[in-house]
Amino acid sequence: MGAVRDEVVRRLQRWRGTALPIGQAALAAGLSWLVATSVVGHAHPFFAPIAAVVCLGVSLGQRLRRVVELVVGVSVGVGVGDVLISLIGSGPWQIALVVALAMSAAVLLDGGAVIALQSGSSAVLVATLLPPSAGGGLDRMVDALVGGLVGLAVTALLPANPLTVAHRQAKVVLGELITALRGVAKAVTDQDPVAAAGVLARLRSSQEAVDDFKAALQAGGEIATIAPIRWRRKDELGRYQATATPIDYALRNTRVLARRALAALGDGERMPANLPEVLRKYSDALDLLRVDLARGDEPVRARSAVREAVAVATTHQLGGEGFSTRVVLAQVRSVAVDLLQATGLSRAEAAESLPPLSRKGPDDSRAAAPPVLPAAEPVATDGVEP
Repeated sequence: MGAVRDEVVRRLQRWRGTALPIGQAALAAGLSWLVATSVVGHAHPFFAPIAAVVCLGVSLGQRLRRVVELVVGVSVGVGVGDVLISLIGSGPWQIALVVALAMSAAVLLDGGAVIALQSGSSAVLVATLLPPSAGGGLDRMVDALVGGLVGLAVTALLPANPLTVAHRQAKVVLGELITALRGVAKAVTDQDPVAAAGVLARLRSSQEAVDDFKAALQAGGEIATIAPIRWRRKDELGRYQATATPIDYALRNTRVLARRALAALGDGERMPANLPEVLRKYSDALDLLRVDLARGDEPVRARSAVREAVAVATTHQLGGEGFSTRVVLAQVRSVAVDLLQATGLSRAEAAESLPPLSRKGPDDSRAAAPPVLPAAEPVATDGVEP
């Protein structure tokens, strides 16, 4: 009974997460039919609710573009279908030909997947349920436009909170990075290459979380643009948007760091004693960043924490004799630049926050460590994709 109850609760929670977009799609479908019949005067405007539902769907993002693609797709499909079916009639081979030509026309017009699929489905409807004699192609195009516009109006009047999904996805992405940094720190402390390999494997599967985060920000930006009651959320959303790319780069650079730490441990290189503490301080700074973003505050505490952590990232304090250890130092500095950019600094400002790579004194005789790797293009140093 406990397992069944937990499953029911899980499914209800999943439904609650999509309840608003489902309600928006249902309302838009009914309203689009009402507008198309009562205002425009079409007797059977089935393209209107179809367009409204496809425009909204159960996920957010790119709705303005989707309306345009819907209208173009319907226009191409209906146009090709009306012309060909009126000439060659309706039947199995005619339907196959109409769909192939409608989708080909959409592709040749450089349309996206939505345009091609909508062209094909519209052509099928014209060739089967609604032959040309049942109504003009222009009426169907108008119905599609009505459905798309009603869908946008429902989104604007009953918008989701653009920060809700951003909060959730940011928590996941930052959590992945925090876990990775602490995992590498522990692996280095314990001299455990197996643990380092586990951290690296998890990092290699983290890109999906980054993609979901960026998609959530895109959807949130769209809502904040078209929904007047959400305009005041733009600044808070902007802070999340400013973190997306730097955090993506930080994950990539941490992946290189974990790989080289694994190589160093495997080769028996002596890792700097204070390296784990630096990585743990990075993770603590990310905890602060997560809290500040959720509160809508300027992440000054996180910025200060990163600067404090990276203060020891010099060849004197983190340098090593082994190649992998020296690359780890370069990645420690690169991750710091990424994290500082995530707190709102420019790349130049972030780079200026780093301590000099080397100091004058007896340690100058040591080989120079690699420079900070570009945050935009993390470099793989062992022939494997970062």
